[in-house]
Amino acid sequence: MEIDILIEDPAWEATGLDALASAAFRATFTALDLPAACFSVSLLACDDDRIAALNSEFRGKATPTNVLSWPADDRAPARAGDMPTLPAPDMSGPPLALGDIAITFGVVTREAADAGKPLDHHLSHLLVHGLLHLLGFDHIHDADADRMESLETAILARLGIADPY
Repeated sequence: MEIDILIEDPAWEATGLDALASAAFRATFTALDLPAACFSVSLLACDDDRIAALNSEFRGKATPTNVLSWPADDRAPARAGDMPTLPAPDMSGPPLALGDIAITFGVVTREAADAGKPLDHHLSHLLVHGLLHLLGFDHIHDADADRMESLETAILARLGIADPY
């Protein structure tokens, strides 16, 4: 698995983001029975101002949010609650780029503190959440949200992290 991490906000330096992203992504691929080595993800570790600008540009919401995802391909299911179309692994070719994730230090640390959660647990949850979006999962409809949240809970349990919901 290739993870291209761009750290724009130096506050991320002390979080162990590389190791947390690697563990979260590997656990996600394992839960979906996908070989991690076949895929790549780009991760932007930024500050609240940068993610607010991205949120405004891409979602029309001029406020910071914890994580944003830009899938390389539309893998969403045809019907709410159905399984997305997962990518087909190609062991002989280069890793398939799944898309981009942006995450902000300020919102993530505030949310973790407000919820009384360890930062690494909340960060791992958001990394799993972001990757699931790249793989076609969503939470717009209740049936999709139930599927996604259940999967997140199972993946986090593999990492020794309590149910975030």
